[in-house]
Amino acid sequence: MTYAGQRTILDADSHIMELADFLDAYIDEDQRDRLRRRGMDALAPVLEKAADKAASRRADPAKAAEAEERLWSDKGWQALGAFDPDERRRALDLMGFDGQLVFATFASAMFTGRDKDRLYAGASAQNRAMADFCSADPRLLAVAYVPLVDPVRATALATEAVDAGCKAIMTPSTAAGELSPTHPDLDPFWDVLAGSDTPFVLHVGGGGPLLDRAFHNNAMPVSDHLGGGENIRSKDYLAIHQSPEVFLGALVLDGIFDRFPKLRGGCIEQGAAWVVSWLHQLRFAQKSFSRTEPPLTKLSLTPAEYVHKHLKFTPFPGEDVGWMIEQAGGDLFMFSSDFPHPEGTKDPLGRFEATMTGTSEEDRERFYNANMAELMGTKITVRA
Repeated sequence: MTYAGQRTILDADSHIMELADFLDAYIDEDQRDRLRRRGMDALAPVLEKAADKAASRRADPAKAAEAEERLWSDKGWQALGAFDPDERRRALDLMGFDGQLVFATFASAMFTGRDKDRLYAGASAQNRAMADFCSADPRLLAVAYVPLVDPVRATALATEAVDAGCKAIMTPSTAAGELSPTHPDLDPFWDVLAGSDTPFVLHVGGGGPLLDRAFHNNAMPVSDHLGGGENIRSKDYLAIHQSPEVFLGALVLDGIFDRFPKLRGGCIEQGAAWVVSWLHQLRFAQKSFSRTEPPLTKLSLTPAEYVHKHLKFTPFPGEDVGWMIEQAGGDLFMFSSDFPHPEGTKDPLGRFEATMTGTSEEDRERFYNANMAELMGTKITVRA
């Protein structure tokens, strides 16, 4: 019996744990030496240990079986399929999931920044590496990364990523340099996505720092919930939704979905309880500012109608999904495991199920598969 059992499950969030050479075979030679490798170099002992353990699993069936038993317990580089595509296919077999969006984890830290040449060369390399990793199994759905600061390069990079086989495009949930993501200069980028039936996705980390670090300087130091000190803590959680709600709100209020009616998007690993109040905020924003902002009067749908038609969201395990569905509807929320990151917990299904005791089977099916299938459109095939 697989982890999913008899239920059809599509997973809207999983990751590769990249090794230090993840980009090397894919990046242009003139940019390879410009990658910022300090972070990966510092992880060398961890990466070497993980590579050695993976090699021992390949050589020893007993050790492979032990790793399979620890599928949801081992996290990060130690997890089965964290960086080996053949192991990842086996992990999916054990999960029983029909599809899984796959994001990078650390590679972008080697090329993000103000240098546009390095930025776009690195993003191109990452996208090709992601497509390669996922190419051997149609259940693995590669997510490309496309920064929007240069509209011309963003459009070309999106086209390249789609042609390479990436199934979704992650964009930062920030302004596009000096431009709004809704500026007409970026219309060709959105047109590539809409025309190729490729959804855009936002992901935690894509909005930059969640919180002014000074809020943690309170003479009461705490570790994060993973035991370190640089991941999400309680006050970070309070701010995690701010960049996606502004980014997505701008798309709604500026009429991007009227210009591109086939465009769809997902908000991943940034919680979803905030969506309930955000829908009311969008309605109030249009109502309150229509007199002084004529574009708001030209929208063909209400803000909430755009959200329900074009957007999906992943709650954190343990957030009250049943309440969210009751308040906002069953068509907005998607299951995600965050495998192999520890934030996904050792039992994401159990954590979500505990919050849906009064939820109808129809809405459960939407949460576990139908909503993600709608987001992905022709980019995914779901068993009957």
